[in-house]
Amino acid sequence: MILCAGESLIDMVPEGAHYRPLPGGAVYNTAIALGRIGAPTGYLWPISRDGFGEMLLRPLAEANVDTGLCPRSDRLTTLAFVTLTGGEARYAFYDEGSAGRMLAPEDLPEIPESVSALFVGGISLVPDPCGAAIEALVERLHPRVPVMLDPNIRPFFISDETAYRARLERLLARADLVKLSGDDLEWLMPRASFEEAAAAILAKGAKVVLQTGGSAGARAHWQGAPLDAPATRVEVADTIGAGDTFNAGVLAALHRSGALSRDGMADLTPETLLQALTLGTRAAAITVSRPGANPPWQHELDALPA
Repeated sequence: MILCAGESLIDMVPEGAHYRPLPGGAVYNTAIALGRIGAPTGYLWPISRDGFGEMLLRPLAEANVDTGLCPRSDRLTTLAFVTLTGGEARYAFYDEGSAGRMLAPEDLPEIPESVSALFVGGISLVPDPCGAAIEALVERLHPRVPVMLDPNIRPFFISDETAYRARLERLLARADLVKLSGDDLEWLMPRASFEEAAAAILAKGAKVVLQTGGSAGARAHWQGAPLDAPATRVEVADTIGAGDTFNAGVLAALHRSGALSRDGMADLTPETLLQALTLGTRAAAITVSRPGANPPWQHELDALPA
């Protein structure tokens, strides 16, 4: 089972003069996408007992995502008000004292042996105590399972840049797969090219650094020559959840090939990695073709032209 640990929230998406509440959150979106395309998936994050918490649980259940590790909380659900500019999403978070924000390392449950990989990232890495909890989970699991990290950096959410950079450095040293967008790179290593950044991260121990570029497709930097997968051409509604869905496609493809294990990551082949990139870009294309974070089901991927 692929365990996704990190934020869920409600995206308040503009709809005319009003806002429409939609379940979201970077790590939550990846869990939903994994479940919809048939990968065995678990989710770990506190879920509020408020009405928004129930709204978050419903898509997880529909996608067959295991929520047995999710503690329930009387604290409120995080809200993210979305502004769309040219299809690009920007966010304002209402998060102080929320159910997820207050997750502490001592609140982490025992992780079953059925967990075979861990995915973390997003804003859950930024504040404490939840950032410390996710870091503690990575520290606990990375000796036995592959870890994928997508920092999905939101600069306006970071109040202590020094502490956050230090946490990312520690996490990068424990990640097997790292995904970076152009925005992530600009904040993380502002004077570096993607090639330079990837080389630096690979030197820390990662097996693959995934570079996403929207309509430019995706590239994998690893021990061999870089591999590229083109973007699938669609009419873009907005980009909410695109990178999260890409992550799910990559993880699902690696799981299906048997590569999502300690031994499998050590023996990656170009064919396996290219299949993962391709599923990631195809899945993301369906997500951007419709409003909000609404990842595809497997039957929708099957119907997409080759």
